[in-house]
Amino acid sequence: MKKFIILIMIFSIYSHASLIGSNFSQRDIQILEDLDIKSSFITDYKLQEVYEQFQNRRNSHKYVENLNEASLFVPRVKDILRQEGIPDVFIYMAMAESNFSIDARSHVRATGLWQFMSGTAKRYGLRNDMYVDERMDLVKSTFSAAKYLNALHDRFGKWYLAAISYNCGEGRVIEAITRATLDMYVEKHPEEKNSKKIQDYRKTIKAYQQRKVPFFKLGRIYKEVSKWDIKPDVEDLLIVQKGLDRQYLPKESRRYIRKIISLAMMNSQNFIKHDENSHLLNMGISQTIATVPVKGGLHLKNVANSIGMTYIDLLKLNKHIKQSIIPPTDKYYTINIPYSRLTRFNENRDDIQDTKFAIHIVKRGDTLSGISRKYKVPTKLIKDYNNFKSSRLSLKQKIVLPIPSDMIGKIKFVEEKRSKKRVKKYTVKSGDSLYSIARKHKIGVKKLMKDNKMKNTLLKIGDRLVLR
Repeated sequence: MKKFIILIMIFSIYSHASLIGSNFSQRDIQILEDLDIKSSFITDYKLQEVYEQFQNRRNSHKYVENLNEASLFVPRVKDILRQEGIPDVFIYMAMAESNFSIDARSHVRATGLWQFMSGTAKRYGLRNDMYVDERMDLVKSTFSAAKYLNALHDRFGKWYLAAISYNCGEGRVIEAITRATLDMYVEKHPEEKNSKKIQDYRKTIKAYQQRKVPFFKLGRIYKEVSKWDIKPDVEDLLIVQKGLDRQYLPKESRRYIRKIISLAMMNSQNFIKHDENSHLLNMGISQTIATVPVKGGLHLKNVANSIGMTYIDLLKLNKHIKQSIIPPTDKYYTINIPYSRLTRFNENRDDIQDTKFAIHIVKRGDTLSGISRKYKVPTKLIKDYNNFKSSRLSLKQKIVLPIPSDMIGKIKFVEEKRSKKRVKKYTVKSGDSLYSIARKHKIGVKKLMKDNKMKNTLLKIGDRLVLR
């Protein structure tokens, strides 16, 4: 009854709004509740601004276009999210992250449907080597994203906080909650504004922002204020305070959560219900993608032929396979195929022809690097496939080039980039601490001390530190 009264009040106030107005629905409220956001947030004017932007003709057309292009695999993504206990609304987080592009790449090198950075991807079990980048595996990356989101939800207890921290990081959300809690506490207890405890807390937070103290000191304050009876809500964290350069949350993250909500709410609008788009409402009802094991060393072209698909269409579902070759170092490796092809795959799985790779007979003067350049096949790939322990060759030696003869020069191979660690030197400046330098350059304090043979953390202005 209480919820019904709230809905009536909101509807009556905003029935003439330029944004939600008469299109406001119970489903919109459910989207907010799935994110652990109060229904009153439907009146947030910034949310309405973002929603209105997505309603224009260009953006609504793009919205439908993205859904259509992803219609084959979105049901599988939805299924995984449900299986892992993630609310349905998070399918629109993937849309916000990548526009449902499996091989999307950002300017900071975040990759895939869920825009994983390499470090986070590794932490959540995604493989990235010469043969595969599983950030672009729509199935494996979704399982990893779900695992990550569940971990964030376990930490913060709210799904909207899990979404925001996915965007800007757990540390920034912890800082936001800590600062907002302190501000709300002082507002409620003005006599405590200048107390030593509050002043010390604020001093530590400022030092953390300036990278002068390590994160664990902020964490201690967060742990303490979390026990208080003051709990900042989404409106409190998204507020913009005048005169502050550093708001509770970054501008991008404030827009990010409103973008997810807006994209989810758009799915119930009239343009989606038109006959030409009505199929988009039923995405997720039937299975569309199957994951199957394929023998290592096979080329995707052979697999495609065995299930009656074109090589290009199969590649679109397996962009994580860098060289179009199932990793030859694996006995079996899973790939994604349309569910409609699963029966045919099961019938033909034992009869998939081994790929007829090109053969090179070693001649006088040949080198492995020269053969690599000639056929445009990475040296490491040749060595791995032929199980070479060294680069030495012998006359008339047969070398298998892991590429079909008719596709030589037609495939753009991707070499695994190896980062060369360069030794850098840093001159200590005023205000620096060992902790701030370590944090800035993403080096452990103990390692920094060891590399510089330091017995304590004391620094002097002008000291030269080695950064490895």
